[in-house]
Amino acid sequence: MRVLHATKVQGIGGAEQHLLALLPALRDRGVDARFLSLDGGLDSARFHDALASRGVPFERVECGLDVSPRLARDVVRAVRRLAPDLVHTHMVHADVYGSLAAHALRRPFVSTRHNDDRYLLGPFRHVDRAFMHGVSRIVAISDAVREFHVRAGLPEQKLVTIHYGLDAPPAAPSELTPAAAGIPEDAPLVLAIGRLIAQKDHETLLRAFARVHRERPEARLAILGWGRREPALRALVRELRLEESALLPGRVEPRDWLARADVFVHTSRWEGFGIVLLEAMLSGLPVVSTAVSAVPEIVVDGETGTLVPAGDVGAVAAGLSTLLADDGLRRRLGRAGRERARSDFSVARMADRTLEVYEAALA
Repeated sequence: MRVLHATKVQGIGGAEQHLLALLPALRDRGVDARFLSLDGGLDSARFHDALASRGVPFERVECGLDVSPRLARDVVRAVRRLAPDLVHTHMVHADVYGSLAAHALRRPFVSTRHNDDRYLLGPFRHVDRAFMHGVSRIVAISDAVREFHVRAGLPEQKLVTIHYGLDAPPAAPSELTPAAAGIPEDAPLVLAIGRLIAQKDHETLLRAFARVHRERPEARLAILGWGRREPALRALVRELRLEESALLPGRVEPRDWLARADVFVHTSRWEGFGIVLLEAMLSGLPVVSTAVSAVPEIVVDGETGTLVPAGDVGAVAAGLSTLLADDGLRRRLGRAGRERARSDFSVARMADRTLEVYEAALA
């Protein structure tokens, strides 16, 4: 069975991390899993290098404008040349151009939905339904995402939930370590990882940490990631007088930060899954997170972390303060989180369920 996966690539986010785990696992199961990169530039080379290091064959087509007859032509040509038995698309650009190619070449196709993007409840939902006409199966990465896309009008009988899988925290060493960034060895460290965009609501996190910092001036916060909100977040750091305590080091490999942190925090306003939560849990960290979308499917309140309402500065601050003050509680929640991640979110489970979807789609 040859399966061609496709998505627009600009770096390594949650969907790309998912593919880096899934594609090698499928190949281990005898699937000729390949990748077609709709190359959006920026930081795409990191993802292509990671694919190559895992032995996953891939090809690239340049992805510039969102609406592009040239891109449609290039995707159709690539799919014709690679001759897959099944096309598997991820995210909106691949859903559009991959489904066009699958229809043109009469190939069955599967789509994975990685987020509960709010625009799909508006007029674009009609466009999405049109491109999903004839789809064999639609994989949702969480029950919350599945329910969202049912509300958005996709066929419920074709939607199936397959959670992300991850077996170990990131292995690549951090280019900048906490010590090199000036984090004192004995300072409590709160860590967040995510793109600096409105969805992640780092403003609420910074305001909550400012309250924590008044009680625990030795505490430090690090937010790893890059994005369009960076200038506004740096301005808020200055406004809150956290210049010496809150760090935004940019895009940094997270391994050494996860190993050094005491608490992981995630303040998204919505979240299709949140693979960083699995990275934190596999690192033995207790989690403070907003109880949005799929997060309660991953983090169990009071067992592996603390769940709080989205946008609630006081609740985030209280959750962080409680964990920073109690070493025993942090260790207990961290152990439980690691056990849950290993038992319920393995790569093997994800790959086996995906293979079942392919067999049903091709039957």
